Amino acid sequence: MTISMLDGSSALAGKCALVTGGTSGIGLGIAKRLKTLGASVIINSHETPSDVQPALDDLNKHDGPDVRFAQADMSAHVNIDEMMDALKRDQISFDILVNNVGIQHVKPIVDFPVEKWQQILEINLSSSFYLSKHVLPHMKAKKWGRIINIASAHGLVASAYKSAYVAAKHGILGLTKVAALEHAEDGITCNAICPGYVWTPLVEQQLADQCKVHGLSKQEVIENIMLQPQPTKKFVQIDEVAELTGFLCGDLAGSITGTSLAIDGGWTAR
Repeated sequence: MTISMLDGSSALAGKCALVTGGTSGIGLGIAKRLKTLGASVIINSHETPSDVQPALDDLNKHDGPDVRFAQADMSAHVNIDEMMDALKRDQISFDILVNNVGIQHVKPIVDFPVEKWQQILEINLSSSFYLSKHVLPHMKAKKWGRIINIASAHGLVASAYKSAYVAAKHGILGLTKVAALEHAEDGITCNAICPGYVWTPLVEQQLADQCKVHGLSKQEVIENIMLQPQPTKKFVQIDEVAELTGFLCGDLAGSITGTSLAIDGGWTAR
């Protein structure tokens, strides 16, 4: 067996990776890290090709194979099927799947819009199931595969006003365990990363919602709501999540499967 370290630019050479929600924030950071490790990376979002061109241009300044884009709205499985079928027709199959796409909405349960509940569950949970269903046969045939589900500290603990998000992220951890068990003898690992608050466009968007819900200023929300549960009192860095993702994709992580790894500044240690 060949064991590859992740300190070189060819550790994932010959591997093809799909990163959903890969045009900004955590997904963009992960795409960059996998590219620099030698993987051929395709990023996905619902945006148009022209909208994501700046992100592609930025990614392709870094060493590694050129990153490409696949457009699909993850809120409906028909869109996912169409995207994956088109990629298969282009003879593209994936060795690595990073289910990162996610949205958020902050409201008490009694006021939570039903359509938002459905949308969050589809994007944050169901899309991971549909994509895993697509990629697992190829991974099984090759006897090698990596599925990384970007969950959240909210997959381990709950917060008020986030019913759909918390439910979806708890569901992701269950899906992670099932996939790991079903493919434990196939050379496929499936793990979840559970970040605390990472300063991303999604969190920045949450900030305004949290201000309204709690009646606080932005700084008060950052200090008293967002960073209050993180003992380090610091936002998690995108590069920290990207580095762990890269490690989990390597051969030295071959015995890590079905687990949830927190990067949360000590939030869930309590």
